[in-house]
Amino acid sequence: MIKFTKMHGLGNDYVYIDCTKNELLEDISALAKKMSNRHFGIGSDGIILICNSKIADFKMRMFNFDGSEAEMCGNGIRCVGKFVYDKGLTTKEEIKIETLAGIKTLKLNIENNKVKTVRVDMGEPIIEPNKIPVQNETNKIKIEVLGKEFKCTCISMGNPHAITEIENVEKFPIEKYGPIMEADKKFPNKANIEFIQIIDKNNVKMRVWERGAGETLACGTGACAVGVACFLNGKTNREIEVQLLGGKLQINWEKENNHVYMTGPAEIVFEGIWE
Repeated sequence: MIKFTKMHGLGNDYVYIDCTKNELLEDISALAKKMSNRHFGIGSDGIILICNSKIADFKMRMFNFDGSEAEMCGNGIRCVGKFVYDKGLTTKEEIKIETLAGIKTLKLNIENNKVKTVRVDMGEPIIEPNKIPVQNETNKIKIEVLGKEFKCTCISMGNPHAITEIENVEKFPIEKYGPIMEADKKFPNKANIEFIQIIDKNNVKMRVWERGAGETLACGTGACAVGVACFLNGKTNREIEVQLLGGKLQINWEKENNHVYMTGPAEIVFEGIWE
């Protein structure tokens, strides 16, 4: 039996498992597929394991619902911060989390002894094509899909993103273009695709087709990549609000240290036991 906690950050939902006391011996990829199934399982965008770390306060491992392990999840890591504090695994209000995308620092906003929101230092964005990775001389590419050309700006926040501006995100058929763009040959490791609509210098609407998960209600690393891409392209200021299907995230790309900061909520949905 496995104790689990279902959590979400702006509707980007994961099943969280505490592995700090007992190591998970199951085939994790297979377990992620079963648990994440919305008809025969718990239902989620994937599972996240909270583990011990030798180099940080905790280690986070995340698996998409297709069983693939991913480097990072901005919404997911905020929930990790809430989990470890609300469950009494730490009393710190600033913690470090080890991920495949490096160590991330979380500042917890506490209200009534519970974590309400989390500010995550997402580190420096990566814009070098070979490090994103994207097979191109620059991080600006064009993708032709079903007779339609998309101009994309590629950014990595520990995982690859391609951001493209469209006229109306609400009416755009993301399910038609997203899966083809995700697997474009220019992306050696596939990519998350963000479709954005610029509202003004401080506000952007976004929908995301996540690699290995399809369209989700929110993507934290994607929102950070959008903030960087929009500023680089002269579309917005360094500090913006990104409006996603699941809610809003505050994104700030600091000029002084080149780090991207993301602030948003984290919520517990329910808990149970997986037999």
